[in-house]
Amino acid sequence: MAAPRVLAIVLAGGEGKRLMPLTAQRAKPAVPFGGMYRLVDFALSNLVNSRYLQIVVLTQYKSHSLDRHVAKTWRMSPLLGNYVAPVPAQQRVGKHWYLGSADAIYQCLNIITDERPDVLVVVGADHVYRMDFSQMVESHLESGAEFTVAGIRQPIALADQFGVIETAPDDPKKIAAFREKPSDPVGLIDSPHEILASMGNYVANVSALIDAVTLDAENPTSRHDMGGDIVPWFVERGEAGVYDFVENDVAGSTPRDRDYWRDVGTLDAYYEANMDLISVNPVFNLYNQAWPLFGGYQNLPPAKFVHAGPGRLGHASDSVVSSGVLVSGATVSGSVLSPNVHLHSWSSVSDSVLLDGTEVGRHAQVHRAILDKNVVVRERARVGLDHEHDLARGFTVTDAGVTVVPKGVVIDG
Repeated sequence: MAAPRVLAIVLAGGEGKRLMPLTAQRAKPAVPFGGMYRLVDFALSNLVNSRYLQIVVLTQYKSHSLDRHVAKTWRMSPLLGNYVAPVPAQQRVGKHWYLGSADAIYQCLNIITDERPDVLVVVGADHVYRMDFSQMVESHLESGAEFTVAGIRQPIALADQFGVIETAPDDPKKIAAFREKPSDPVGLIDSPHEILASMGNYVANVSALIDAVTLDAENPTSRHDMGGDIVPWFVERGEAGVYDFVENDVAGSTPRDRDYWRDVGTLDAYYEANMDLISVNPVFNLYNQAWPLFGGYQNLPPAKFVHAGPGRLGHASDSVVSSGVLVSGATVSGSVLSPNVHLHSWSSVSDSVLLDGTEVGRHAQVHRAILDKNVVVRERARVGLDHEHDLARGFTVTDAGVTVVPKGVVIDG
């Protein structure tokens, strides 16, 4: 049998309100992560590594930086018919923008009919993970389902945070029920202390998904959401299957990072996912060259550490240090430094995430903080050490005690 023709759709229109102020001037998928990447790069890297090379990225909310990043970074050979194309909301079916993820697909049905694929791979753009989607497509085709949802095993105590997949007793690959954030979850047959949570990744037969989103568009009571409306529609018809993420075998993965998946939908989750990168044996390994992650930074000088002497030693420990970073007599520990960060003498940065172009002045201190792009911490200023002072200056302090400073702010004291 010939391989199916696959078109990949990346849903990248998310507003990301819970990530404010990081999403004050950018879409959630455009938020920088892990020093050299943006969140959308993880979905796109997974698709490209899976050999799915015809990809459309549906954008909407504050999409300029996202569109620019995709256009500049994700260029493939048109000679072979490969592309990654950002597609903004176009009001093709009425005077309204995308009403939800299902409506985004409905409004772009012309792309699907033009490409004439057999199968659609539909993924979100705001999770951190590695996944070989070709294995999910193969499982989908073997199952005979019209629509397949990727599920990841999570502790049953966390069920009220996810859309939960309940499988049929006689067929663990068929979805019997799909429940949003249930308070009375049912554990898996082979693991009663776990549930299957939806990862927001789907594989669908084209004609079936076209029918589903078209009927959904005609329903005035629908939220027009893939998880909230389209998945239940297929479940009710007995046409929905599940792909257990534990079965996915990514090249180069280790037992420690094999099943890693993080929804970075909150500031604390975003911070913790960055911290997952920096241990000696990281929970998520950026250095798996058998399944590489692709980002948009090029033509930057290497990182540089200068000054060596008592009390003035430029060094970093247990940290990610990106290209273009200059550590001038500063101390860095347990942190992620994005490109072109500049740390001046006698400053210290600990347990923090500094985005592109941040500058920390002499004798300044930054602790348990996220500093957005181009923040300037002036000489002797302190961030993250006094939460009341941080709040008084208009910064965000999360429930876990992480201070977040918006883009371009100058901190004097």
